[in-house]
Amino acid sequence: MNEQTSEHFSAVAPSGVARLIAHVKAMAPVRTAVVHPCDALSLGGALDARDAGIITPVLVAPLAKLRAVAADFGLDLGDSEIVDVPHSHAAAATAARLAGKGEVQALMKGSLHSDEYLGAILAPEAGLRTERRLTHCYIMQTASYPRPFILTDAAINIAPSLEDKADIVRNAIDLAHVIGVPEPKVAILAAVETVNPRMRSTLDAAALCKMADRGQITGGLVDGPLAFDNAVSPEAAQVKGIRSAVAGQADVLVVPDLESGNMLAKQLEFLGGAESAGIVMGARVPIVLTSRSDSRTTRLASCAIALMLAERRRAAPP
Repeated sequence: MNEQTSEHFSAVAPSGVARLIAHVKAMAPVRTAVVHPCDALSLGGALDARDAGIITPVLVAPLAKLRAVAADFGLDLGDSEIVDVPHSHAAAATAARLAGKGEVQALMKGSLHSDEYLGAILAPEAGLRTERRLTHCYIMQTASYPRPFILTDAAINIAPSLEDKADIVRNAIDLAHVIGVPEPKVAILAAVETVNPRMRSTLDAAALCKMADRGQITGGLVDGPLAFDNAVSPEAAQVKGIRSAVAGQADVLVVPDLESGNMLAKQLEFLGGAESAGIVMGARVPIVLTSRSDSRTTRLASCAIALMLAERRRAAPP
């Protein structure tokens, strides 16, 4: 990873948020529908992104509830546009409709369940689906690893098929390109680094590598199966005699399923001190998807990533 890439990509960490904001400062803010931001964290995160010049928020929520949250926590709504709706379900449907009509160019999750949020986005009438499957990417940075990395999919696809995993890899490669990694190294994770017919994750990893060999997956270096230690530790890869351009230096970690990915992401965050941003790929607009308990800093970083995606789409529409 080159120095310039590392500078803005690693900015999801607390010490680097300012660098990330500086990187997107020259970009026009992206008009973003914020879906039901009816608690202090989600509303505060959206307003932080507004004040940083990253988004122009359209707050889609029950007006009385929104004003009550703002008053209770001293948050200034200012002249932000508000679309009054009766409840969270209506907020999700309305925001998806705005995005489908091109009235907003990004979506941001507030204080509602992910299933409710994504269900509205996936609805045929929203017009937001593409040929790609929706997949989630965590962009993570931890002091114990020398480069930032993408972890996928730990939030949407519960038990992805081989076809699903191909889209998971494609979407992660696309995101890596946008954030400045020209040829990301993609590690397909499993419990072991050899193909075992009794372990589906290893078979899927081998198939994904062959798909990359045949040009069905492009834009990155794909290798697997790799156990986690071999993917992130050059020493571990050397001890096991693994010769790979990916082993020990992965930019993208592709997990076998949602459960393993979710546990890995939370272990990295709560035990490894990692900071993250969360974004959904595969739709016609960037979709900010964070946990309801995520900090305002994480939400701010996620919005900055969404702006980078929106800027790329302005320059080169899909």
